[in-house]
Amino acid sequence: MSWKLIFIVWGYFALFVASVTAMLLWQKRCRKRRNPLPEDVRLLRTPGETQLIWTRKFDENLILYFVFAALAPVGVVVLLLPLVQRLTGWWVLVGLVVTALVFAGAFYAVARWLTKKLQESGDRYLGYFGERYVAELLDPLRAKGWKIFHDVPCEAHGKKFNIDHVAVGLGGVFVIETKTRRKGAARLGRKDSVVVFDGRVLDWPWGEDDHGLEQAERNAVWLADTLKAETGERVHVAPILTLPGWWVEPLPSKNPRLCRVANPKWLQKWLGDAPEILNAKQVAVIAAELEARCRDVKYGD
Repeated sequence: MSWKLIFIVWGYFALFVASVTAMLLWQKRCRKRRNPLPEDVRLLRTPGETQLIWTRKFDENLILYFVFAALAPVGVVVLLLPLVQRLTGWWVLVGLVVTALVFAGAFYAVARWLTKKLQESGDRYLGYFGERYVAELLDPLRAKGWKIFHDVPCEAHGKKFNIDHVAVGLGGVFVIETKTRRKGAARLGRKDSVVVFDGRVLDWPWGEDDHGLEQAERNAVWLADTLKAETGERVHVAPILTLPGWWVEPLPSKNPRLCRVANPKWLQKWLGDAPEILNAKQVAVIAAELEARCRDVKYGD
């Protein structure tokens, strides 16, 4: 295939994509039908709302990602071939070798980029599913007067983030961070489904880390400060890290950190048995602030 024919194919592809995009935009502009709900309707955020939005946008752009990854290396060749054709003698061979190497490099780069994108999408969907799982286990607490909020939007120092779950009841305010981690090969003598928590770090079957612990503690401090600013009252916020699918084995510690670690099936008992430190009025005020913060989902988001 000559480089002129490649240019024609690329030009046709660009024209096709541009035409379809223009048609979709025109149809959207001319469409007479509209959303039957009032424009100011805002819904509460659902478990894993942030993860769901990311995966949905990724799915919408997936075809474009594949097309880009497939055609980018070819585009590099299209740019280099006209230069190679101007060469003479042995330089032609050198030019072809360079073109082949550049093509191979571009092919590897875009293939790796697309693989990472697909892996991130899978991880985010797993995180979304884990947050939904924890939310279902928290839901029975509502019958006991607890207020449960999910994917609470936050901002600090110009950076946006979210808190997976916040539970508010007479037993206090709890920030619950969910980390849904895949199971893998275990070290000799270790079970692949057990994580040990010594009060400071998490000892997984494959090694140690503190993934999620500091985040939960930081989120708890942020929420306590925010509630103080919004309600005028200082309230203690307790951080919990929950690990769906993992059995957590706690060890005694002389210097435990603030964050507790739990299998999500323990949360109902932990929160349900918590001693009362708030009154009904305090619960209502805190819940109202959190609901106002979480009621921001509009049609089309």
